[in-house]
Amino acid sequence: MEKETKEMSVRDAIRMAMSEEMRRDENVFLMGEDVGIFGGDFGTSVGMLEEFGKERVRDTPISENAISGCAIGAAMTGMRPIVDVTFMDFIVYMMDNIVNQAAKTRYMFGGKGQVPVVFRCAAGSGVGSAAQHSQSLEAWFTHIPGLKVVAPGTPADVKGILKSAIRDNNPVIFLEYKAQFNMKGEVPLDPDFTVPIGKADIKREGKDVTVVTYGRMLERVLKAADEVRESEGISVEVVDLITLAPLDKEAVLNSVKKTGRVLLVNDAYKTGGFIGEVAAMIAESDAFDFLDGRILRLAGEDVPMPYSAVLERAMVPSVDKIKQYIVKLANKR
Repeated sequence: MEKETKEMSVRDAIRMAMSEEMRRDENVFLMGEDVGIFGGDFGTSVGMLEEFGKERVRDTPISENAISGCAIGAAMTGMRPIVDVTFMDFIVYMMDNIVNQAAKTRYMFGGKGQVPVVFRCAAGSGVGSAAQHSQSLEAWFTHIPGLKVVAPGTPADVKGILKSAIRDNNPVIFLEYKAQFNMKGEVPLDPDFTVPIGKADIKREGKDVTVVTYGRMLERVLKAADEVRESEGISVEVVDLITLAPLDKEAVLNSVKKTGRVLLVNDAYKTGGFIGEVAAMIAESDAFDFLDGRILRLAGEDVPMPYSAVLERAMVPSVDKIKQYIVKLANKR
């Protein structure tokens, strides 16, 4: 029996996931700047104050250090806070609390000190927010043991893995992309629907080239895969990581062994970016022996994000650029 779905935006999928989990568990609450009366800086909590009240939808002062400290303390004492960080760039003010406290507490207390907190980060460019409000900083957090990092790219995955993140007993960094808040797709209405943390998804099956991606770039990779199949007859397998830490290495390596060619795509800076870790993982594995060409990376340019819309678009991989790289790989036979 097919489960009922509804077309909705990423924004609505986020609100649905949080609301369902708050109805399910009275220990879940939302906190952050403007989450209450204003409904969130990106409209992700509109109407939640009216349903859950000011004790569970808590407007905070403009102090990221205080917000993160309060959230981690609440998590350590039995609550399950969801923190709306708004722009991911602001998480730099939370780094000590997240990296030195939240990530390490469970380990230092032998598993007895759980920290079930979710930090929702509006990441990436595409809406004219310029250099200080357009970064994707996931690589910083994948470097830290004790943190889980997720970056879904469809409305359904956004809902499902946000619910899993809220239920998880570890701190989770949750990337949601500003350019995709209005993107729509079919989302399961079942309140028990979840997407597992740590499991990649094959969004397209193919035999010629593997493209590994996540988050905002998934939509562009899928479009590029469809277009090169139509124009060039190239069969592209698209691996959507969804979770960056812990990484589903098996899914990536199996796909690489299948196609023998791999392109890695994200919109964060190329130098030190997470896809570099994926490339190293492939190179160190037995999948390397199956490669018929170089491992290619396609990522954001290593410069601060410009305000100019034209330059902003040029900063991150486009559908055309992704197609060029796929064709380049496929033709190395």
